[in-house]
Amino acid sequence: EKELPDGVTVKLAKTEITVTRDSDEGAIRARHGLVRALLNNMVEGVTKGFERRLEINGVGYKAEVAGEKLNMSLGFSHPVVQTMPKGIKVATPTQTEIVVSGIDKQMVGRIAAEIRDVKPPEPYKGKGVRYTGEAIVLKETKKK
Repeated sequence: EKELPDGVTVKLAKTEITVTRDSDEGAIRARHGLVRALLNNMVEGVTKGFERRLEINGVGYKAEVAGEKLNMSLGFSHPVVQTMPKGIKVATPTQTEIVVSGIDKQMVGRIAAEIRDVKPPEPYKGKGVRYTGEAIVLKETKKK
């Protein structure tokens, strides 16, 4: 379910969703595109689903799933435990890989960002949690 902004109407036919706007005003045209994109994401989420992959780099850094909780050891003095909200599934195919999936694109991205924010990759050795395929530019160390 999604609440629609003013100035945009949605009509559902048998196999087609039509989004129309009331006027050609700039703000309403922007809302028209927003509603169309949100509806597209909702349909794609229900049919295919969304997924974000993260990888963990660092000696002794690992993650595991226990029910609805993600337990991570990331070099802190304590384990980091995150509870997943309803509708979000998390899996760990290996100890250094995390897969966040669900039907809501915004929620999947937010949860993946929250996991990454626990220990973002640091710029000298690249240790931490990063998105799969994310390029981290490493800095050069001090020279004597």
